[in-house]
Amino acid sequence: MQDSAPSRAKRSLGQNFLVDDNIQRKIVDALGASSVDEVLEIGPGKGALTRYLAGTARRLTLIELDDILAANLQERFEESSDVRVLHGDVLNVDLGGLFDDLGDVLVIGNIPYNITTPIIFRLLQRPRPRDVVLMVQAEVAERMTAVVGTKEYGALSVGIRTVADVRRLFKVGRGAFRPVPKVESALVRITPRLPEPLCLEEEVRVRKLVRATFQWRRKQLRKILRDHPSLNLDVGQVDAILEDLGIEPEVRPENLTPESFVALSKALG
Repeated sequence: MQDSAPSRAKRSLGQNFLVDDNIQRKIVDALGASSVDEVLEIGPGKGALTRYLAGTARRLTLIELDDILAANLQERFEESSDVRVLHGDVLNVDLGGLFDDLGDVLVIGNIPYNITTPIIFRLLQRPRPRDVVLMVQAEVAERMTAVVGTKEYGALSVGIRTVADVRRLFKVGRGAFRPVPKVESALVRITPRLPEPLCLEEEVRVRKLVRATFQWRRKQLRKILRDHPSLNLDVGQVDAILEDLGIEPEVRPENLTPESFVALSKALG
């Protein structure tokens, strides 16, 4: 079992502590950190993963929002020169400023499920880490890895896969946590692509297009491009571009691959 620090889970922070030793080790093994790696752990909580990471990586940085847990971790690792503990919100921390090169950093975390998507997209902002291993809700893992044309495929699927590769590693049952959550969990790996597949301006345009189209996911693409208030494109331009790309005007967003979204965004300019 994990370290029994005297702190109860706070529902407001979405805390569910991982208490299964075998799963803890399996998650850390999946990260594959070595003595030459820098590792960032998001939401270490009571240190379930931290105890296996400390002493393995060259340097371990912990970001914990809970003030009591952060204080406990600071006290626990105050003599460890290779572990630094930061009390703060990962969504507001300048990650690029924490490291000499964020592109060399491995990220791991059993993150709060109520802010999973914001954390993922925060990590996919530039500069990006080398590799990311996260515990997420099983349903979210399905959406991240969903096949084109399925009901699970959506803005999250496309948003990640335009700049990174994503893979579901294994499921984790509800009994591995305390308190026991209402949902199943899964471990996922997100690996940002190198070299960067898009320039920054292109990334912004693709995100805007993906967000708009999936807001109206049941409508046909031609109508979305023409009528959505954030796009409002000329119908003649839309028809010409879709024909040139070989995209049917009647197609719905869930039937477009990430590559098609990128090509369409570039063509729209």
